[in-house]
Amino acid sequence: MIRSKTYILLLITTLILGCSKDTPVDENNDIPIENNGLYCPPLNGADWDRVDLEDLNWNADAEAELYDFLNTNGTRAFIVLKDGKIALEEYFGDHTENTPWYWASAGKTLTSFTTGIALQEGFLSLNDKTADYLGTGWTSLSNEKEELITIWHQLTMTSGMDDTQGDCKTPDCLTYVADAGTRWSYHNAPYTLIQQVISNATQMEFEDYFASKIKNRIGMGGSWISTNGINNVYWSTARSMARFGLLNLNKGNWNGTPILENTDYITSMSTTSQDLNKSYGYLWWLNGKESAMVPQSQLVFNTELMPNAPDDLYAGLGKNDQKLYIVPSQNLVVVRMGEDTGYQALGPSGFDDELWGLLNKVMD
Repeated sequence: MIRSKTYILLLITTLILGCSKDTPVDENNDIPIENNGLYCPPLNGADWDRVDLEDLNWNADAEAELYDFLNTNGTRAFIVLKDGKIALEEYFGDHTENTPWYWASAGKTLTSFTTGIALQEGFLSLNDKTADYLGTGWTSLSNEKEELITIWHQLTMTSGMDDTQGDCKTPDCLTYVADAGTRWSYHNAPYTLIQQVISNATQMEFEDYFASKIKNRIGMGGSWISTNGINNVYWSTARSMARFGLLNLNKGNWNGTPILENTDYITSMSTTSQDLNKSYGYLWWLNGKESAMVPQSQLVFNTELMPNAPDDLYAGLGKNDQKLYIVPSQNLVVVRMGEDTGYQALGPSGFDDELWGLLNKVMD
């Protein structure tokens, strides 16, 4: 079993690093510049400007406590960008800046952004019926109920289908619980099928469309890899995740080049998308809301997700506490990749609030 896991990790590393080397680059865009006060690193190489904690008036004495917490909780990689520049970067164990790791459900944010580009390019509308792209009978619902489901419902986790079926996306697993738009539930299968919707709409493989529209244009590495034949999980370095976070912080712009220009969609990704779960946008989790729902539960909690974190924070959150936090009010991007922290949550967890409590000490 150990040899098998080692082989899989080596294979993933080879695929990711290989893809990174072959990334086509527009040399005219390979000069780091600042726009809207945000620095963007070059598309190629490891150069990335840094900023000293002293220059930020941050508390360097609190770093040790933060890193001890991260290390104790199985963290492999941790990055904080301030105004696009690296303020904190730490790797644990044998992990390095070149080591790939899985995003888990934090990668849903990549699919959300890609959907926005397909919308911008006229390939689809969020109000389109999912059946227009997947065909009638993509679920086990009656035709009447199936036709209620749109791309918007897939983006907002409101398809109304039975989420206890988990990742299975075959029609026999996609069964009716409620009309689309009337029930929020964290359901991977309808989300995963967004990628097939985009593929059918654009007549390109999803991975190729994503690479040409986002990955290659911001200097990301990484690959979509399925380890169970069902889910498509993104693997990359922590720095690649930070690049994507910076793209979102800069509202879809990279180094002066617009990647996603649809400002309405950009805003909708990171604001409440429906009234059922006020802490959910378009596959992004939102802090600072009056109530929240979480995966595998129909309870509504009358609290924000992360009381210690800034109210305007929005995040990609994945299994075993893979984290991508964006904080527009402070021009922050925070990345955490690593092993299971022990909180055993698919999205938000108690780890978030503990981490932000310690981050606040550093940024105090």
